[in-house]
Amino acid sequence: MWWFQQGLSFLPSALVIWTSTAFIFSYITAITLHHVDPFLPYISDTGTIAPEKCLFGAMLNIAVVLYIATIYVRYKQVHALNAEENLIIKLNKAGLILGILSCLGLSVVANFQKTTIFVVHISGAVLTFSMGSLYMFVQTILSYQMQPQIHSKQIFWIRLLLAIWCGVSALSMLTCSSILLSGDLGTGAEQKLHWNPEDKGYVLHLVTTVAEWSMSFSFLGFFLTYIRDFQKISLRVEANLHGLTLYDTAPCPVANERKPLLSRDI
Repeated sequence: MWWFQQGLSFLPSALVIWTSTAFIFSYITAITLHHVDPFLPYISDTGTIAPEKCLFGAMLNIAVVLYIATIYVRYKQVHALNAEENLIIKLNKAGLILGILSCLGLSVVANFQKTTIFVVHISGAVLTFSMGSLYMFVQTILSYQMQPQIHSKQIFWIRLLLAIWCGVSALSMLTCSSILLSGDLGTGAEQKLHWNPEDKGYVLHLVTTVAEWSMSFSFLGFFLTYIRDFQKISLRVEANLHGLTLYDTAPCPVANERKPLLSRDI
């Protein structure tokens, strides 16, 4: 059995591969059609103009589904392993809420381009990165609380480094983008798709784009750490038959069935 066939490890794997493919395809399309500059454009800039915006939006919407599924499976795993730990239960619920909010923001980013409705687009981006960063820190704390019985110290330190990487990138992006969009360096920066080194605010723009790509890579790296955890999980579906028809109120003589869903038992 291959490693990606074990348990539900294919979920975080598919998430990372699909999201990376969405970024790469939209970037290549935007560069080929000269819609953005080849050197470090904003991620959302590569999905602003048709046809790449159609590809970008469609693929990210599928990525959102994979993100939600991965976040929910992680939530159920932590809950099953720590059903009586009050602190872990609260942190786990907080992580689930933060993760879903981050996914909601990503869906907004995918479907509202900055050249169309900038306020909605930037609100979605802030929601995605802020809630996503907090989600990473919550999961890192959970990894610390669950060591060494469930999690090894190694996985905790890896997640801690990725969370710190994400936090530094988020702070850099927030600081530079706030200055860039304040209007002190001129207007129209939020709508620009092409930048020249002579433009005012070019350095700030460059730092912001580097921080945005860096933060995205930290997100993807964090979800890759779930692969080993998910190898120990199988998902089953149980069908309970309460009647032979939709309108039958009598007890059903047919026995209930349990079938594996998406994975075999480990």
